[in-house]
Amino acid sequence: MSALWTAADAAAATGGTNTGAWSAQGISIDSRSLSPGDLFVALKGPKYDAHEFTTDAFAKGAAAAMVAKTLTSVAKPLLVVGDTQTGLEDLGRAARARTGAKVIGVTGSVGKTGTKEALRHALERQGATHASAGSLNNQWGVPLSLARMPRETAYGVFEMGMNHPGEIDKLTRLVRPDVAVITTVEPAHLGFFPSVEAIADAKAEIFNGMDARGTAVLNRDNPHFDRLAARATAAGVGRIVDFGAHADAAVHLIDCHLHASASAVTASVLGEIVDYCLALPGRHWVMNSLAVLAAVHAAGGDIGTAAATMATLEPMAGRGSRRKIAAAGGEALLIDESYNASPASMRAAIAVLGATRPESGGRRIAVLGDMLELGADAMRLHAELADPLRDANVDLVFTVGEAMRALYDVLPARRRGAHATTAPAMADAIVNRLKTGDVVMVKGSYGSRMRDVIARLSTAPETARH
Repeated sequence: MSALWTAADAAAATGGTNTGAWSAQGISIDSRSLSPGDLFVALKGPKYDAHEFTTDAFAKGAAAAMVAKTLTSVAKPLLVVGDTQTGLEDLGRAARARTGAKVIGVTGSVGKTGTKEALRHALERQGATHASAGSLNNQWGVPLSLARMPRETAYGVFEMGMNHPGEIDKLTRLVRPDVAVITTVEPAHLGFFPSVEAIADAKAEIFNGMDARGTAVLNRDNPHFDRLAARATAAGVGRIVDFGAHADAAVHLIDCHLHASASAVTASVLGEIVDYCLALPGRHWVMNSLAVLAAVHAAGGDIGTAAATMATLEPMAGRGSRRKIAAAGGEALLIDESYNASPASMRAAIAVLGATRPESGGRRIAVLGDMLELGADAMRLHAELADPLRDANVDLVFTVGEAMRALYDVLPARRRGAHATTAPAMADAIVNRLKTGDVVMVKGSYGSRMRDVIARLSTAPETARH
């Protein structure tokens, strides 16, 4: 297997100086998860300096370390650069330049990681595919993901996130996408923006790294479609491919049948009729799948092959994964949506809960944590979840956090489970209320720590997979 980076290539990319010869099969910025043969990049963050963990990295088998200062206590190969953050970006930039891959950038208020993973799944059947791991979508994750891209990659898929203006601009100039997907624009991170229109403009920064050969893949159903399309055109993007339920969209939904754990979809992809099974439930996933097909087409991939892969998609941890857990009298079904939340993704998850049929005698239960970074509209946006919960026939609602209190207070008494200020305080209450046949969905922003509820529910023996 050829090296991902050699000492000479990395020095040429960064302008750094090597203290010895080395070659690396991967790159890591965390000594705890480093694999033997990785280049360890010692980043200096606001709360830590990874130079302190260089010895640990070599103990784990690092091939070399990129550092901003010579470490006389380390008798291992070092690549010394002026600044390790800049050095990581230089590696990412060089990796992008040396490959002939078709590169797809993905952003949006919701659905980024799921769409990125579905693209990876669809394209790896068609050529060597490299994609961001997990949610590596920020100022560290994007250059790291780029720097990890092998030279022989045919398709690259990179997620770009933000919660402030200007962040995607810097990332997209590194990624230089051939295809840019904006899944949707919704009121997420409103605490950092004056309006949803300003969020749309920040997402549109993704076009700044593109040229006239590029394609923008945009959600025709979103009210900000025209604004995004105008931004793409102004940035010089040569082509716009729209997707959605809108009949005039280039990739549009013809029909779909939503089931508890899957959907049957018929779509038109630039005039080609495609029928496929989508293994993930919910209308939001149907829309994501249209974005995937549009992006695959724009990247020169095969639509039929991509559509066929939708039947074998699997939900990610914290983003819709399902498993059986112990409950009084038997088992309950746990739907884990604990990774993050926004008003749009909350409504989508509630709809999926509504489509999931409890077993005999069971109930639909929602355990909802605060949606963060919503600014002055936070209380209203939380309270407005009452109607979707009613429409989904959710029997009991448990809420966690200050903002979720606004929802709890407007629920009818029969639907109130309990309220707690923190997730750990809620966890035992949920366990004690579950009974056989229940379906329980847990969701909240990452900072609300709903993963603690998941962990508590999972401490009972896992008896089966759903």
